[in-house]
Amino acid sequence: MRQLRQFSSALMLLLVLLVAVLPLPDFWIYQLNYIGLYALVGLGLVMLTGVCGLTSFGQAAFVGIGAYTTAWLTLNTGLSPWLTLWVGLLLTGVSAWVVGMITLRMSGHYLPLATIAWGLSLYYLMGNMDALGKYDGLLGLKSLAIGDFEIGQGRAFFVLSWFILIAMAWGFSNLLDSRPGRSIRALKGGTQMAEAMGVNTLNYKVTVFILAALVASISGWLLAHFQRTVNPSAFGLKMGIEYLFMAVVGGVGHVWGALVGAGLIKILDDYLQVALPKLIGTSGSYEVIVFGIALVLVLKYLPNGLWSLVVQWIPKSNRAVDWAEAEPLPTRAKPETGEVILQVEDIRKTFGGLVAVNDIRFQIQAGQIVGLIGPNGAGKSTTFNLITGVLPLTSGQVRFRGEPITGLPSREILRRGMARTFQHVKMIPDMSVLENVALGAYSRGQSGVLAAMTLNHRAEERRLFKEAQRQLERIGMGALLHEQAGNLAMGQQRLMEIARALCADPALLLLDEPAAGLRHKEKQALAQVLRQLQSEGMSILLVEHDMDLVMQVCDHLVVMEFGTLLTEGTPAQIQASPAVRAAYLGTEH
Repeated sequence: MRQLRQFSSALMLLLVLLVAVLPLPDFWIYQLNYIGLYALVGLGLVMLTGVCGLTSFGQAAFVGIGAYTTAWLTLNTGLSPWLTLWVGLLLTGVSAWVVGMITLRMSGHYLPLATIAWGLSLYYLMGNMDALGKYDGLLGLKSLAIGDFEIGQGRAFFVLSWFILIAMAWGFSNLLDSRPGRSIRALKGGTQMAEAMGVNTLNYKVTVFILAALVASISGWLLAHFQRTVNPSAFGLKMGIEYLFMAVVGGVGHVWGALVGAGLIKILDDYLQVALPKLIGTSGSYEVIVFGIALVLVLKYLPNGLWSLVVQWIPKSNRAVDWAEAEPLPTRAKPETGEVILQVEDIRKTFGGLVAVNDIRFQIQAGQIVGLIGPNGAGKSTTFNLITGVLPLTSGQVRFRGEPITGLPSREILRRGMARTFQHVKMIPDMSVLENVALGAYSRGQSGVLAAMTLNHRAEERRLFKEAQRQLERIGMGALLHEQAGNLAMGQQRLMEIARALCADPALLLLDEPAAGLRHKEKQALAQVLRQLQSEGMSILLVEHDMDLVMQVCDHLVVMEFGTLLTEGTPAQIQASPAVRAAYLGTEH
């Protein structure tokens, strides 16, 4: 993967240098300059929309901040454009943080609507401020220069802008293939799984939002000195929609798709503006209609964009196993056998007038496998989510290793040593099994976004992958390291989830219906894994409907009915209980 990224970036740089020296017409150099500027904004949208699943129509506003900052400062203070770039990035970063902290807590259609409001407000602000020239904008900017060498609008600008574009694409590609990158990629499928793996999802959403805004600001800085003038028309809602359109058509889930989309839309836009009036016989913005139809067709028949067609022809190579000599990750001190590891004390959960869980209490000792069972609607999953911090308690207390964890978010509970799986498998299907499992070790790493983008995280990456491989081999999936997770059978996906949870080095493992959807042999394999983990000292809380599995592996059972504790005891005691037989197992057994 890393070699492919380096090769792609080197090839693009070579092509840029080749284009710069070839006798291409100035018109095409001019076009390529615009394509590079648009692709920069598209890169941010790939990260924000394609990877994180956050739709933004307000990126043009961040382009405007970068452009207006350099324009005003160079015209009114004489400050060097190379310094105004950093001032623009600072202003953009601060505004993106403020907007992100407000809007990224929203979901559904509220987020795109909020970004539309942000884009419109900044557009009208720029168009009504005297200091910014109102709708006429600011004129008379100078082009960028290095000493006495003027970069201008031709080949030198092309090399500069495309060098920045390729550098950002390389950095984003590195980021996606890293510890924080795996966390970012987990956001698109929802935040519950990522939070359960120790990820602060809001922080990552804001971070990606700021990154997308910063590359848009760089594009605005370049655009201002390329056009030598700025006005609000280039930063309105229309351009915000066009930027998103470029990213979607090119391939919003692929870094290089931003370049393809920007190039295609820019060239087609210029061509259609000339060709359509001649064809129809009257002037008008008919290209907008064509683009609208094209977008519908792309979304219908090619939802992953044009770059997905290219990806199909790129040979997939397995990640080189270069972590054999890596240092193992530090491990937490494990509880002694028999120590009370989990205490659930009269926990209660109400939803309005409905009491879903009513004063449930039980405990788990280190080395035990405890089963939480009951008929459908008994409140098992709600109890499970109360213990793991997914839902807040109405009353009661949960203690883990003697410390209260009530009120803590699930990521903090994970860091204390309690890991979980999910009733419905949650994974990133387009990542490898190894990468999915390595996400479970997130809380045991330290590398950040900047270190990942500049490849200063590789030593830690090798340690994380070594741990992920160890856990996969521990449950018998060592031969599937490089298999794409979405290709696995259901039983293998369940086992992969267990390996991912084990990567967090937990003292207590919570499994939510791990046998659901499994065939008989897969259930036997699961039972063998659970017994193996117990023999290695792992404590397990098991929520399960399969009574054969429960009776086979559990030491102690807690039975719920209608949100209340019916009884608890050993499997033999539970099987002999008339109340349990009547409520759950059936009176005829």
